[in-house]
Order: sequence, then C-alpha cells, then structure tokens
Amino acid sequence: MDSCVQELQFSYLHIPVTIKNKFLVHPSSPTTANQSPHHSLYLSNLDDIIGARVFTPSVYFYRSSSSNRESLFLKRLQDALSEVLVPYYPLSGRLREVQNGKLEVFFGEEQGALMVSATSSMALADLGDLTVPNPAWLPLIFRHPGEEAYKILEMPLLIAQVTFFTCGGFSLGIRLCHCICDGFGAMQFLGSWAATAKMGGLVTDPEPVWDRETFKPRNPPMVKYPHHEYQPIEERSNLTNSLWDTKPLQKCYRISKQFQCRVKSIAQGQDSSLVCSTFDAMAAHIWRSWVKALDVKPLDYNLRLTFSVNVRTRLETLKLRKGFYGNVVCLACAMSSVDSLINDSLSKTTRLVQEARLRVSEDYLQSMVDYVEVNRPKKLEFGGKLTITQWTRFEMYETADFGWGKPVYAGPIDLRPTPQVCVLLPQGGVESGNDQSMVVCLCLPPSAVHNFTRLLSLNDCT
Repeated sequence: MDSCVQELQFSYLHIPVTIKNKFLVHPSSPTTANQSPHHSLYLSNLDDIIGARVFTPSVYFYRSSSSNRESLFLKRLQDALSEVLVPYYPLSGRLREVQNGKLEVFFGEEQGALMVSATSSMALADLGDLTVPNPAWLPLIFRHPGEEAYKILEMPLLIAQVTFFTCGGFSLGIRLCHCICDGFGAMQFLGSWAATAKMGGLVTDPEPVWDRETFKPRNPPMVKYPHHEYQPIEERSNLTNSLWDTKPLQKCYRISKQFQCRVKSIAQGQDSSLVCSTFDAMAAHIWRSWVKALDVKPLDYNLRLTFSVNVRTRLETLKLRKGFYGNVVCLACAMSSVDSLINDSLSKTTRLVQEARLRVSEDYLQSMVDYVEVNRPKKLEFGGKLTITQWTRFEMYETADFGWGKPVYAGPIDLRPTPQVCVLLPQGGVESGNDQSMVVCLCLPPSAVHNFTRLLSLNDCT
C-alpha cells in the first residue's frame, strides 16, 4: 500500500454503559416561545427535505485531568446549555407535520433538550485508537429503547449523553436534528455552548439568526433544472444489494496531503485544460475506486455521486444575516454509466464532479427549493448512488473546548446504517499538530475490501 495511504484499524469491543440519569434542559430565561401559547417556527424546504430529516450523531472524547469531578462537569455542561438555549431556543422545541407533510417547530411546557448522564466500567485506554471512528462506540450516543429509525417528530432536537470512564476521562455523545442546522450551523451552536461553559457566562459570537423565510419557494414555483439528485432511479444493478444484503464493513483510511496532491496532479496531467480542486479529484478517485471494487453490473447502468455544497458564498440576491445557522447546503449530482466510470480517465470523472459542484448556484438552489415544493420527495433514494459528506470543512476540534481542552476525537461513529455514504474527516485531535491528512470512512462488503484498498492506493492504472 502507498505509504501515504494508511488503512486504519479499530478495536472490536463491547462498551458497558450504565445510564444514571435523564433530564430535560430548558432555556434559563423566557424566550420568544414563551410569549405565545401557539408559537411556531417556519422551516425552509432546505431544512425539511427528506435527506435532512435525520439526527446527526457525533462523539467527542476528552482525556482525564486532575480536577475531574463528574458532578462538576455535568453541572457545567447543563448550566451552559441552559444559557445557550435562550438565543438558540428553537433547539428546545419539537417538530410536527402541518399541511402537505411540511415540518415546523412548535413549543410546549414539557419540552427542552435532553441530557443523559452515564458511566462505564472501562477506561479510555481500553477503547483502542480514539482517532478512528468505531461502530463499537454506539452506546455512547443515547437512543430511546425501541426508537424507530429516522424518527424525528415529537423528539428532542438535541440529545447529549455524557459518559464518564474509570480513568477520569469522558465522552460527549451528541445527536442533533439536521432539520435545525447544517454542519456549519451545528459548529456555530456547539462553539457557543463550549465557549459559554468555558467562560462561565453566555457567549454568542455571532448572534444566532433564524430567518428561514429567506428560502421560501417562489410563487409560482420555477423548477429550472432536472435535479437528478432527488429523482428515483430503477435499481437494476447489483450495487445496492451487495451493500445492504451483506454485512458491510466500516473501513477508514488516512490520506496524506501529499497523496491528495498527487491524485489532483494525475487528474490535471491527463487533461491540460482541467483546473480542479483537491476535493474534485479525490471525490472522483474514491467514486471510481469504490465502483471498481464492488464490480458493479450491468455496465450500462447509470450511477450517481452526490455531495453537499455550501451555498453561503454563492448567494447573490438572497442575503443572509451573519449568524444564520439553518441549512444552506444543496446536493450536487454527478452522473456516469458504470462503463464510463471504470474505463474513462480520472480526469474525465474529475471534470464530472467539478461540473456538478460548479452547477450549484443561487439559481440552482432556488430551483431545488421549488422542486421540493412541487414534488416533496417522501423517501431517500439509494439507486446507484454514493454520497460523499465533507466534515473536513468543520472546525470540530477548535469549537469543542468546553474548558478542559480540545477533544482527542470529534466526529461520527457508525456508517453502516447508511452504507452508501462516505465521510471525509479532518485528521484532528490534540496530537495532530498541523497534519493536513484526511480520513476517508466508508462501507464495503468483505469481498471488496482488498480491491478497494489497492485501487485507492493507486496500485492500479488510473
């Protein structure tokens, strides 16, 4: 394997966790929601599109310190959350469906964010490598017993579990409803919560802004693009079955900055007119390697690569106030037949990814909002699709210092429930320094692991 591509290993283990207490955290002072018994908040079609109707789970690990006391840490987190829930009061509400299946946020007396305290008989050192996302960490994220998959209605919009280990270290497991904020909005909220805990008083920089009406659909709606990213494609390939009918393995690879530049150089060297981003080239390389390793058939089947594009910097007529923390991301979609994807050059696939990324403009975003208004997709489409999610853009480690230093690890846990998703993570943590490596995490059938590792490492022609 290329020395710049390192397959990462994690421990297969069972983490015993005992739930000690569960309690709701309410805003520390009255909010706008208290001024009316029927107060509700509008969600845009970017917020309540089917792909956002999920909880995004993540975990943060913190080493022990000489001043660790469980009750003090829990109180600091709880008090800070109560303070932050005043300006971020929508996170204390719940979701309900209104006309035509649209969602809105509503409020009631028994609402609030859910906090859970727990203990484990293990030490952090027993968990193995804390820099590699491990499905074994699932007990560190609270789920209600018997909770159905994708349940978001009537659920707390923020669920936080604090698990204390015997060494004095602890984890903070968070489930945050994607309908309320995208990744950038989540970092803004988390940064405010952490800074408030660290400083001992409310810190909001910037002040949170709701303003979801900015993205209301046009009247009448004007759908100007085909939006293949949301259209169903007949599943007549072996792709989805090979992932869902087997027990896929979660695999992670550390990719050095040097290797990322090499992939980009290969793509641009094959086509002198191509000037692409590192993401364009790496996404194309991962997509091709994944499809080749899975040996997708038939060759004339159309495949899709989707990925989120942050549209904040592409807005021209629509103006967002600083502090807006809602969803301002749009799915880009590249398409290719299996035959073209595995036989064309890396540069051609890279150009497909680049064109899909550049296609996402304010006009495209408004068209997507109108498309959802007209069609309102009811289910996630998996046919022939790989979705790449970039967490490399988020300052997860910098924003999560609650007063006891940066986390050892910050990020997702288990990708297996959605095995057609690939996550790109920053190489973070307190020991990482200025390492600009990325960690690529995705799911593979056991039979495809060797080939994917070989292809990803460029131990094959491109």
